[in-house]
Amino acid sequence: MDMDSASSVVLQALTQATSQDTAVLKPAEEQLRQWETQPGFYSVLLNIFNNHMLDVNVRWLAVLYFKNGIDRYWRRVAPHALSEEEKTSLRAGLITNFNEPVNQIATQIAVLIAKVARLDCPRQWPELIPILLESVKGQDGLQQHRALLTFYHVTKTLASKRLAQDRRLFQDLASGIYSFACSLWSHHTDCFLQQIYARDEAAALSSLERTLLSLKVTLLNNALWLFCVAGRQVGPESTCREKLEKTIILYTKVLLDFLEYHPCAFIPLIQRSLEFAVSYVFTPSGEGVTFERFIVQCMNLIKMIVKNDAYKPAKNIDDSKPESLEAHKIKTAFFTHPTLTEIGRRLVSHYFLLTEEELAMWEEDPESFAVEETGGDSWKYSLRPCTEVLFLDIFHNYSQTLTPVLLDMVQNLQGPTNVEDPVQLLMKDAVYNAVGLAAYELFDNVDFDQWFKNQLLGELQVSHHRYKLIRRRVIWLIGQWISVKFKSDLRPLLYEVILSLMQDPDLVMNLILNSSPPVDDFEFRTEQFLPYLESIFGLLFQLLQQVTECDTKMQVLHVISCVIERVNIQIRPYVGCLVQYLPLLWKQSEEHNMLRCAILTTLIHLVQGLGAESKNLYPFLLPVIQLSTDVSQPPHVYLLEDGLELWLVTLENSPAITPELLRIFQNMSALLELSSENLRTCFQIVNAYIYLSATEFLQNYAESLCRSFCDLLKDITNEGQVQVLKVVEIALKVSPILGAHMFQPLLPAVFRGIVDGERYPVVMSTYLGIMGRVLLQNSSFFSSLLTQMASECSQEMDQLLGSVIEMWVDRMDNITQPERRKLSSLALLSLLPSDNSVIQDKFCGIINICVEALHDVMTEDPETGTFKDCMLMSHFEEPKLSDDEEPPTEQDKRKKLVSLTQRRHKDVHERMCATDGCAHTRHFSV
Repeated sequence: MDMDSASSVVLQALTQATSQDTAVLKPAEEQLRQWETQPGFYSVLLNIFNNHMLDVNVRWLAVLYFKNGIDRYWRRVAPHALSEEEKTSLRAGLITNFNEPVNQIATQIAVLIAKVARLDCPRQWPELIPILLESVKGQDGLQQHRALLTFYHVTKTLASKRLAQDRRLFQDLASGIYSFACSLWSHHTDCFLQQIYARDEAAALSSLERTLLSLKVTLLNNALWLFCVAGRQVGPESTCREKLEKTIILYTKVLLDFLEYHPCAFIPLIQRSLEFAVSYVFTPSGEGVTFERFIVQCMNLIKMIVKNDAYKPAKNIDDSKPESLEAHKIKTAFFTHPTLTEIGRRLVSHYFLLTEEELAMWEEDPESFAVEETGGDSWKYSLRPCTEVLFLDIFHNYSQTLTPVLLDMVQNLQGPTNVEDPVQLLMKDAVYNAVGLAAYELFDNVDFDQWFKNQLLGELQVSHHRYKLIRRRVIWLIGQWISVKFKSDLRPLLYEVILSLMQDPDLVMNLILNSSPPVDDFEFRTEQFLPYLESIFGLLFQLLQQVTECDTKMQVLHVISCVIERVNIQIRPYVGCLVQYLPLLWKQSEEHNMLRCAILTTLIHLVQGLGAESKNLYPFLLPVIQLSTDVSQPPHVYLLEDGLELWLVTLENSPAITPELLRIFQNMSALLELSSENLRTCFQIVNAYIYLSATEFLQNYAESLCRSFCDLLKDITNEGQVQVLKVVEIALKVSPILGAHMFQPLLPAVFRGIVDGERYPVVMSTYLGIMGRVLLQNSSFFSSLLTQMASECSQEMDQLLGSVIEMWVDRMDNITQPERRKLSSLALLSLLPSDNSVIQDKFCGIINICVEALHDVMTEDPETGTFKDCMLMSHFEEPKLSDDEEPPTEQDKRKKLVSLTQRRHKDVHERMCATDGCAHTRHFSV
């Protein structure tokens, strides 16, 4: 088929693909999909979208198909890759003219040219940059704009490549075009400024668009001030206003990027940047000119200069770099006492004030107001968090100057504020905000306990509706100071106040009470909180039901989790309603994975608090764990980490295995295949199953688990190997016969590792721990393993056994844990009754390490002056817990029982003790 016929057929299909009728649309899309791999298809698309006479929608679709084809078929190694001949023709066709009349299509063409450039420039496409430069120099306005647009996208794409060779190529390219792009930006900037003062808005807008594009290509000089001054000539209704603001923001973004990535090269710009930013943000110069995004950028510029480590001298001034001293000198000269005082006062008294919009949001959408984004990187984009972060950084670096300023502002606002004076209320809110943010800096300057009793407590008791502004800020302020400086004796008084405030109908008040819970700090004492637990927990549950937004439910759940974690088993009488509500909340949050993560965290603490009683939650709990840890289900991307943690604590607190709990382990094989950062938790889960029900678990899953372990051990770090082998060791400890049988495929590698003298001490220690258990607790299996290994190695059994004992004795020092050292000693001692001459030849070495191990585990009884084995256990004792200690889990009890049931080889233990002239009759634990 010739090119004209092909164009006609493809054009018809594209036309049908723009139809609103699915009966026409679907077959056309299928036909186009089949053509994607046909030679010549993209040449036809190029002809179609370059034909300005055709329908815009058809041309738009042709561009999109071409762009998608670059991603799929342009690389030489791609299946159905385009031929080199067709790619050469396409590259030439893409840059024959820059006269696309439709902006959206022009942008897409520029993007697809950049995609090709990323793969082919400069080697296969050396002419691209020269043609772009030539076109940009042209007199035709449209051609110049489109070429400049393409120039920007190409430069941006090439700059994003990260391989060292690509970076060098881009540096070579940049050095060739930098001066030209800079002169281009300067020219269009001059044109814009002349036209805007001449009131020629149409021409100014055209120049401004070119200024914006050329600015995106390169760095710029110090003309931002001129643009801001020009802003006085451009009113909010001007057609240039939006583009002018974009240009100003882009300029400040370039400065910020320059400062972030090249701080030393930025030093000559520090003085001018500070003068500019401080002038517009903290003096009347900015009135009528500044806009919110610009203020944020200026504040970020000040913050980054203040905080930059490259601009600070070393502790020992003689160790400082010259450029650091120079920058520090510039900053010191600029940030004088009057300048810092003005910045500090204006930050608090102007930028910290709640706005009319924020106060309206409080009334109309209290949930959004209370949980407004202030974390993460929000300071880079939003005014309030940006202002607060700047305040913190300046206060931290210049606290000696700013502390008296802030304390003076506090002193001027002492006593209750007139509820009829909104200005004073807002000012007190702002000042208290500053004191809360600077809590750590003010530690030595504020007696917070006295302030709480004499001032703040009284303000919390002012019930007037307008005073809710101050009540909300004071409770937040206390939350900021509670972990910094707050006397423990005052806690009950605070809990009384919180209980009262939580009954306030104002939702914001309740949510602020939850933003800094007074249970989430180091000084919390459970016994002080218990009298208020039932009431506060009940009110928290009411609030959880009352709020509707995911973010606020997550916040309340966080506080509930903190309370449960802090009071542990004391929560049991009060969780009935929560237990009934969580399944409903889980169902409602199907589309909100982050809320589900918060529910999982709450369940983790709930299970820990309920202990064995958590079995009553299984009808809800186990399907939640099943879904969260199933890698075939999309939500696992969000839920897996918390889901694994919930799975683990559920096992640790389970009183007994259930078929449903056992069935969940089917998810584990796929999790082990991931080899992700969650492997450690996965191994802990396996261990928990072994302690919970070794026989049932190993009979059901040991075969598949052993296969997974064999695969893991082929490609895993030494630490990972140790984690895998510890699981095997625990299986042998809990179930010596079944464990050895089930994990038999792994044991030859352990045996070989010992014989070969594994060079990593921790791995060798684990090998010896495993073999020690096999030898001590399942000697017949050890004999069969020895026979198997002798056959594989073509060695005599006695010769191989001698090699094992010799290496064991030699590498005993690899074992650092006393229990493992004792285990190895007992295992080797168990060989001594044999009349095998090889064993008798090693007698001295075995006795020597046993005596050393015995010394390691012996401690002196201060009451009797005699020595005893610190690892001996006589009976199960419930530990006496202090108030701050958590009670033992069901798994803790199971571990202790396993140790207590290991009474075998008592005679061996006695023989071991006799070698050092002492005897013990009680059983041992390892």
